[in-house]
Amino acid sequence: MGDLELNANAYLPLRDVVFHTLREAILKGDLKPGERLMELQLAARLGVSRTPIREAIRMLQQEGLAITVPRRGAEVAGISEKDMEDVLQIREALEVLAAQLACEKISEGQIEQLKENIKEFEAAAFTGDIKRIAGADVKFHEIIFEAAQNPRLVSMLNNLSGQIYRYRMEYLKEGENYPKLVEEHRQITEGLLLSDKDYVTEMTKRHMKNQENTIKDIIRRRV
Repeated sequence: MGDLELNANAYLPLRDVVFHTLREAILKGDLKPGERLMELQLAARLGVSRTPIREAIRMLQQEGLAITVPRRGAEVAGISEKDMEDVLQIREALEVLAAQLACEKISEGQIEQLKENIKEFEAAAFTGDIKRIAGADVKFHEIIFEAAQNPRLVSMLNNLSGQIYRYRMEYLKEGENYPKLVEEHRQITEGLLLSDKDYVTEMTKRHMKNQENTIKDIIRRRV
């Protein structure tokens, strides 16, 4: 288990602070698949009582980042090819719908945000800061979700965000993927600018499928 530091935030309940700390550790790989989440040990390391640890673990389970194993207790959920396919199939369907809706409703200002976001991604990639890189990638898709003007769709995507983010981090750990991702973002942005729904649909599906195939290869290499 890697070093853990509580990401203190005076505006959040302690359980949420603990949750975000453990969540980030899982997504970054500091807490590895199969690693046990022992309440007493985590409480001692983070300097908190067992109650917020227990509540945070429950929240991680709701996001699919932790599971309970008989006679072992809670542990970090593994990353299996089947789980990845299930999550990313749902993501593809929702992202394609969001892009199609955005194609009809996106504003000039939002197109400019997408263009600026691509520049931010390239700048982040240059630094090698994986958290900043992932943040830029998340923001690109959030701009499209906002442009879709469908709060229920956004809510469904947010419910998957933890699991999606985990696979996104796996994809972004390999820098050779960045040029392809940037080009795909440019293609989607161009399609939205032209209000070409067929092109946007094709490019979004290709973007999703390329990530799925790459993550699948990463998982298989670890077996």
